[in-house]
Amino acid sequence: MLASRRAARLARQGQIEQARLAGERARDWCWYSVGYGLLVYFLALLAYILNANGGAVRRVYFGWATLTAWDDAWYSLLKGFWINVQVFFIAEVFVLVWAMVVAIVRLLPGKACAPIRFVAIAYSDTFRAMPALLVIYIIGFGLSQSGLPLVGHLSPMQYAILALTLVYGAYVSEVYRSGIESIHWSQVAAARSLGLSYTQTLRRVVLPQAVRRVRPPLLNDAIGLQKDTSLINFLGLYDVVLRAKFLANVKGTLTGYTMAALLFAALSLPMTRYLDYYINRDKSRMLVG
Repeated sequence: MLASRRAARLARQGQIEQARLAGERARDWCWYSVGYGLLVYFLALLAYILNANGGAVRRVYFGWATLTAWDDAWYSLLKGFWINVQVFFIAEVFVLVWAMVVAIVRLLPGKACAPIRFVAIAYSDTFRAMPALLVIYIIGFGLSQSGLPLVGHLSPMQYAILALTLVYGAYVSEVYRSGIESIHWSQVAAARSLGLSYTQTLRRVVLPQAVRRVRPPLLNDAIGLQKDTSLINFLGLYDVVLRAKFLANVKGTLTGYTMAALLFAALSLPMTRYLDYYINRDKSRMLVG
């Protein structure tokens, strides 16, 4: 309030530059007030929720006896979380490779490639239209009952990896495609005029730039894949979510689910922060350039 009055007084006196500086300071102090005020309200609301009804929320979600059971609860959940981590890393490798294949096939030129382009488009549209949980059910239970060669006798973990690869391969293929199509056509024309074939142009000119441009959305999809590994317990895998369910049944609280959520956050938050760092680093390089 005082800063805004000072800015108005300076403006009346004809000191325009000083008035603008004072106005900027007034706006800064206004945002400080709003930001810290909302933070105080949020902390007060959080404290109220945790202490309401005799601290029932604390007992249900943050049972101290369960949180400190290192040799029992945490050990069991960590064993289950290791399954989620394995599924995530293996599926991520397959997703990156498979999605690149789908994106390249979808962009093949010429009428002769129209049928295979149609197959790639149909795959991408179909698996992006279906929920991941439904795909896990269809792949995990349907293929095992059908007994198809090569895929009819896999383990539950392999079915989970296959299902997540198909789902996220469809999404990531669109990310790759957007990156490839963002490369200006003149670069392709220049490479072809120098005698490079279509495959050489794609490998040496287009793909290196395209992959570099889509790294942030690729990492964002990886974070989503890491979280969706929580769905594999529906195939009977004794992962962290299923172990948290058993722990909740034994202890009579939902603290096990809170602990499982903390484990997922411990893996995804560093990836999120690295994504922000990478984006800010690219912005800084562009500004310097």
